[in-house]
Amino acid sequence: MSDALGSALASTLRDLRSSRGLSGAALAERSGVSRAMISKVERGETQPTAQLLGRLSAALGMTLSELVARAEQGERRLARRSEQPVWTDPLTGYRRRAVTPTAGGPLELVEVELPPGAEVSYPADSYRHMHHQIWVLEGELAFQEGEHLHELGPGDCLQIGAPVPCVYRNAGERECRYLVALARRVMPEPKALG
Repeated sequence: MSDALGSALASTLRDLRSSRGLSGAALAERSGVSRAMISKVERGETQPTAQLLGRLSAALGMTLSELVARAEQGERRLARRSEQPVWTDPLTGYRRRAVTPTAGGPLELVEVELPPGAEVSYPADSYRHMHHQIWVLEGELAFQEGEHLHELGPGDCLQIGAPVPCVYRNAGERECRYLVALARRVMPEPKALG
């Protein structure tokens, strides 16, 4: 991740938390991330992992793609490969490319490169607001969806079920590359009283 994107992520997280009227303690309670860690991330003192950003974005009611896109700040219709924001997890080497020109729309596409031996987990809340499908392009992916293990190879496509904790794992000897397609779930409108 570039220094510019790291700084932008820090200020974007701080602004989103503030705009939602959340204190650091409230975001910590919602996300399961310590208040001290949130503070370090918001000050740009530490580079967050994919799991940590997944927890924070879910607690803020958005996807990781939306968070990265907001940090990149762009309202565009065409995203050339050279302009697509790429974020690398400092812990695992997991690389995430936001392919879609802008996040937050009805559909988002994300290309992921998962190094051999890498594992990334996300809480159930990460899947609450989105329909989610995984299409493996290269390599092998072991996807743990709650109690179910899905072993996926090139060309396989999996639609994620009800929100449960999930783990992406590359137990192979070469990189796994896959595309994640995310579509917003339509939330029911509250019924009027009276």
